[in-house]
Amino acid sequence: MIMPRGSDQLLLPVNPLFIGFTLLGAMVLEMLPNGRHPAAPDLLALVLVFWNVHQPRRVGVGFAFAFGLVMDVHQGAVLGQHALAYTLLSYLAISVHRRVLWFSLPSQALHVLPVFFAAHAVSMLARLIAGGMFPGWAILLAPLFEALLWPVVVLLLLAPQRRAPDPDENRPL
Repeated sequence: MIMPRGSDQLLLPVNPLFIGFTLLGAMVLEMLPNGRHPAAPDLLALVLVFWNVHQPRRVGVGFAFAFGLVMDVHQGAVLGQHALAYTLLSYLAISVHRRVLWFSLPSQALHVLPVFFAAHAVSMLARLIAGGMFPGWAILLAPLFEALLWPVVVLLLLAPQRRAPDPDENRPL
């Protein structure tokens, strides 16, 4: 099996319950009443992109749409604003997932940065078309913060899949 350059070891299969727990945890963190600032990173979008890149067959566009509708209802936004943004985010992440995995973590962050920019642009455009206010130029910082958080999220969410070093000479893997 040809392994991407950045991976130094094989990973264990991911537990589907862990995927669900991380997605629900990110959604709960997004729902906390913390005085949402336009530059605050969208943690649910970050976790969705992570799972779309690493497990595209398990977490797809349908999950992104469902989480988007839940966030629309929770935030009282235009129905479909987050759903459209998360769906686009998921589609773009799945379309580049094979390419992204070949790079180091800082390079991966640069590859997912346009995906985050596109999702925020679509969300802001939907808000403006519906008659909402422009949130200010600070909204351009949110995708940057999400890209900066990418290496941290990758290290945290891949940690349960890493094998413990096993010095058994009978098994080469």
